[in-house]
Amino acid sequence: MTSRAEARDILRRVGQQPDEQIDLAEAALALGALEVPGAALADYRRHLADIAHDLAERVSPTLDGLEARISWLHEVIVERHGYAGDQDTYDDLQNANLLRVIDRRRGLPVALGILYLHAARSQGWTMLGLNFPGHFLVRLEADGARAILDPFNEGQVRTAVDLRDLLKATAGSAAELEPGHYQTVSNREILLRLQNNIKLRHLSARDVPRALEVLEAMRLFAPAEASLWRETGLLEAHNGNLAAAIAALETFLELTASERHRHQVAALIQQLKNQLN
Repeated sequence: MTSRAEARDILRRVGQQPDEQIDLAEAALALGALEVPGAALADYRRHLADIAHDLAERVSPTLDGLEARISWLHEVIVERHGYAGDQDTYDDLQNANLLRVIDRRRGLPVALGILYLHAARSQGWTMLGLNFPGHFLVRLEADGARAILDPFNEGQVRTAVDLRDLLKATAGSAAELEPGHYQTVSNREILLRLQNNIKLRHLSARDVPRALEVLEAMRLFAPAEASLWRETGLLEAHNGNLAAAIAALETFLELTASERHRHQVAALIQQLKNQLN
């Protein structure tokens, strides 16, 4: 059984790793374990190993290519293991917890995307997450060819027309595709995106203490992400925890490169210190 302390230790180690060395699935399991104390991570690791093994069994060097790899991923993740996007209870917090996603075989786009990334990378394939707003997508590459896959919708290939429609559905009818939507994101950014889903749902429910717990976990694996410290400080101040707010905001000042934010936060810190006196 994995304790919360052990899960935090895993995330602290992730926070010290270069981005390319981060094991996305392992980090996501640790994040899930924070919400499910006593979870047997060994069982979930075996399941991830099974996915990699099942994919390896299908791979054929004589048939290898982009289309074949897309087909093999679908066979393993969708047909063999039954994963799909949760269309019915999309906002359920379980959909962003990889442990519960594995239990239920349902999840959000980014949680399912981590499974696709884990599977593809287990075979040495090049797959990256994309900075597409509102709906996480992945890009698979092979022999100079590329395809954008939608993990939430059974790994379907998405064309430019599909992406435009998807963008308008999530960002509004006035939204248009931009080059930035095709930019790749780092492993750490994918984990941040996963946890943002949980944090925002807690904030929508006005559960600030739970949102602060999520931010604490995010700071473990992304300790140099200045925005996390700023948000923590603002929420701690909202909760009346002035000393904790000041400490977080002072860390933000050490990390940020934004002069505008630096000036604003320095003024806020002084206001909070005046309240303490």
